[in-house]
Amino acid sequence: MRKEGPASEGRKLSRHTQADRHSQAGRHTQAADLPQQLGAVVTELSRLHDRVLVGIDGPDGAGKTILADHLAEAVRATTPQTPAMQVPTLQASVDGFNRPRPQRYQRGELSPEGYYLDSFDYPALLTQCLRPFLNGQSRVRTTTYDHRSDVRENVDATAVPAKAVLIIDGVFLLRPELRDLWTLSVYLRVSPQESLRRAHSRDRELFGSAEEIGRRYLGRYLPGQALYRERAHPESHAHILVNNEETDEPRIERWTVPGGAGPDLVGSP
Repeated sequence: MRKEGPASEGRKLSRHTQADRHSQAGRHTQAADLPQQLGAVVTELSRLHDRVLVGIDGPDGAGKTILADHLAEAVRATTPQTPAMQVPTLQASVDGFNRPRPQRYQRGELSPEGYYLDSFDYPALLTQCLRPFLNGQSRVRTTTYDHRSDVRENVDATAVPAKAVLIIDGVFLLRPELRDLWTLSVYLRVSPQESLRRAHSRDRELFGSAEEIGRRYLGRYLPGQALYRERAHPESHAHILVNNEETDEPRIERWTVPGGAGPDLVGSP
């Protein structure tokens, strides 16, 4: 796991058409199909914009990194095979922009506000990664801090071609200072109960015991996510909202295609 938490220019919704806004609401899809559907949209957006910035948000354990990995594969697969038309696809995570441990836990180890407000270095994420990418700069930083070793990383900036896609996954990506930057934003919804269940399946090695998993999640991570939803309303700001409670059959709650790009997908409720 990679993030501080347990597992370690955008378009506003008002600028979308009503047809795009409702075309996918309430539709089930197969887990393998969702990255392909998103990949088609990202590929179309890359025809409209030299730089396409995709944010995949959701609670801890929602499946953000898995979707980001599969989406990157899908974009590469759906990009035309003519080399001159291929759009390079890069990936990064908010986990690479953790703040040092004393800052992350300055409000207390189990502080929900500390999780939401203090976990990540948003000025660095904005000034060294997101804005340079959108502004067409040739190099951006995709990580500044290794939370596992708790040291700042002195890694070279990543070269970015003039035309590129950058996929970012992580928690809290639809907070006010970030939400309008995404060319496409996706929010994966899972219940707190499911988030905790998945934590018990995957985080035992990280935390050492079921008791410690419960203590961390119930004290910090789940209340921190509730605070985020209360203050930032991420579900209402995401272009695409997916109920990922059942990972084999995610349910599309909103499918909002920025600027009308991409297919108007249909399916059975």
